[in-house]
Amino acid sequence: MSSFERATARLLPGWVATDDPASALRGIEASLTRYRILAYIVGIGLAVLVFIGIPLQVAAHSPGVVKVVGPLHGFIYIIYLFAAFDMARRARFTMPQMLMMLCAGLLPILAFVIERKVTARVRAEVAAVRALRPEDGP
Repeated sequence: MSSFERATARLLPGWVATDDPASALRGIEASLTRYRILAYIVGIGLAVLVFIGIPLQVAAHSPGVVKVVGPLHGFIYIIYLFAAFDMARRARFTMPQMLMMLCAGLLPILAFVIERKVTARVRAEVAAVRALRPEDGP
């Protein structure tokens, strides 16, 4: 087994065909994109809810923002959970790392911090695997 095959085998989840490592890498990159988009949406929604909606509800007795943003954040957070779980599974994260990703949508601003760390780690691993890829040719 070549070093490229060993490196890609580490990133391949059990439910992706191992005969095409390039396809698996594309799947990881697509999963990262989905995760990043949802992390930003959930992070912004929670920040609006906590830093604008709740103060307006308490100080101005105006629950309008909370009534709109709260359910939207909850719905999108459920979708975010699936995307985070998919990303953690494809990138073979440990259980504590996966739990940090899943809980990032519960604390304001944490979604942005965790998203940056996850993106840096996954991009570094994908780049390392691509660097080991044998050249195509005869």
